[in-house]
Amino acid sequence: MTHTLPVTPPFGRVLCAMVTPFTESGALDLDGARRLAERLVDGGCDGLVLNGTTGESPTTSDEEKSDLIRAVREAVGERPSILAGVGTADTRHTIELTHQAEKAGADGVLVVTPYYSRPPQDAVEAHFREVADASGLPVALYDIPGRTGTRIEPETMIRLAAHPGIVAVKDCSYDFLGTQKVLARTGLACYAGCDEHNLALYAVGAAGCVSTVANVIPGHIRAVFDAFDAGETAHAARLQRQATPLIEAMMAAGLPGAVTAKALLTALGLPAGPVRAPLRPAGRETLDALLAAYREAVPQP
Repeated sequence: MTHTLPVTPPFGRVLCAMVTPFTESGALDLDGARRLAERLVDGGCDGLVLNGTTGESPTTSDEEKSDLIRAVREAVGERPSILAGVGTADTRHTIELTHQAEKAGADGVLVVTPYYSRPPQDAVEAHFREVADASGLPVALYDIPGRTGTRIEPETMIRLAAHPGIVAVKDCSYDFLGTQKVLARTGLACYAGCDEHNLALYAVGAAGCVSTVANVIPGHIRAVFDAFDAGETAHAARLQRQATPLIEAMMAAGLPGAVTAKALLTALGLPAGPVRAPLRPAGRETLDALLAAYREAVPQP
């Protein structure tokens, strides 16, 4: 038995929420971004999410965001999809970033719920519709109430799914029932945004994942989906469990994924560089735990 998707995933199955490499002085490292992007695509990622939370979008400028998209597109060509994070707390600014992303070569935009101001659901819906109306790029909604303070309620998402430009959702709601309601009643391509949910959501019809952990083990994340698609469900479950210590170390240890991903990438000799303030680098104890979990997920020869 193979896994049948309700819709063709618009951006692929395995998307990596890529870190934004910086130089030791804190400047944008475009050469490092090119090398990291090539590694991720060669390692099995169908798409790259640039300028997301893991990409430290709150502390990169609009110009840096565009430069990153151009550099990565130049490096990887058309092999992967590029989904650009454009979400802000300001609808006008979000639309401006959407236009910039389109010009820079993105294939779609990831739009988070406006944060801090905590708009009611009718305003949330209007925000997404205005962004979708403003560009020809397909829109992926980003539901992460733990960061924004505001949920995209399932009924709101179901209404938004009727908009032809809104095609997907990155789900970090931790509401498995609500997500299944959206899957049952819409054609939205749902991407697990929390690595611990990758296989569980895929099993009920999600399109794939937007993975932070894929920064370091892209092939392993892909192997979970490949095994499931091949009907090897027990093997897929084993692979998901094998990655659990690393997922926990990277995503549930009290530090943002940008911090843990960059710490591990740097330790492995891969492009990453420091994080920008107010984030601070991982300490030695955290790094040791990350490396131990990585070795468990990727057994050494």
